[in-house]
Amino acid sequence: MSLPAGYTTRPTTLSDAALIAERSGRYTSALLGSPKHSPEDVANYLRDPGTDLATDAWIVFDPNGDFAGSATAVPITGGTHVNVDVLSGEPAVLDWLLAQAEGRAREVSPAVGEDGVVLRVGVIRQDERLAAVAAARGFAIGTSTHRMRITFDGPMPPPAVPEGIVVRRGAPDEASRRAAHGVLMEAFADQPETLPRPFEEWAASRESRSTFDWSQVTVVEADGRAVGMTECNHNFVSTDNCGYVGRLGVVPSARGRGLAKFLLRNAFATDAAAGRTGTILHVDAGNPTPAVALYTGAGMQPDLTSDIWTKTVRR
Repeated sequence: MSLPAGYTTRPTTLSDAALIAERSGRYTSALLGSPKHSPEDVANYLRDPGTDLATDAWIVFDPNGDFAGSATAVPITGGTHVNVDVLSGEPAVLDWLLAQAEGRAREVSPAVGEDGVVLRVGVIRQDERLAAVAAARGFAIGTSTHRMRITFDGPMPPPAVPEGIVVRRGAPDEASRRAAHGVLMEAFADQPETLPRPFEEWAASRESRSTFDWSQVTVVEADGRAVGMTECNHNFVSTDNCGYVGRLGVVPSARGRGLAKFLLRNAFATDAAAGRTGTILHVDAGNPTPAVALYTGAGMQPDLTSDIWTKTVRR
């Protein structure tokens, strides 16, 4: 398929990050009252070593040379899934960008044989335009994610460390980083689409982010073994003055000991001590663990819901 007459496209470059962030902020602010993504978050995503801008990203301009849309289609989990992020206020451009993402998915599909590749597109509930275009292209809602937030009313004292638990703050060397990664691999083993990348790729992606450093990783140990972790960052500091919990995981054998609650409240206390007004995280509504109940029980509430539209494509 083709773009509307007079529209042009080229691969996205890192120098486009500020433009995409500005237009994304303008678009999502009209729907939500505030931007969904910070400029730093957009730049980090484009900078990530897992994103090949030459093949996985497009930017579109209208006949006047103004921004008309952008998209990325990034293979994950060894190519079994492709995460798609798409932005445009024009249905025809959205349709074209989704078609490019589907074409990219077909290029990686030989890696998974006849099962095909699952495209995943996050669509905020208020974005009826993108939802309509996705539905017309054969996508359907697979699950939903909630952005959860707590706003601090005052100081957040550090939680008591559970009995028999040792807390390691920061991951300054490869051994501590591998321990944190190992927790994630075990904690999310029953959710293959959410597994982290292999260690070297995972570590490199963290190194590439301007909003992250290894001091923001906390690992808890029981009997000398890493059994839980949080990985936090500053993705929402510039837009919301909030800390962000990018990952929280506890291995199955250590659940039921209050470790997830401890790690969450420890993140709250860290953010409050740094002068943040709150903490944000995302959770899959279909998470097989009682994660949503944990977060609401700790005082967090959803302030944004996105539906994850999926489609399987084959060569």
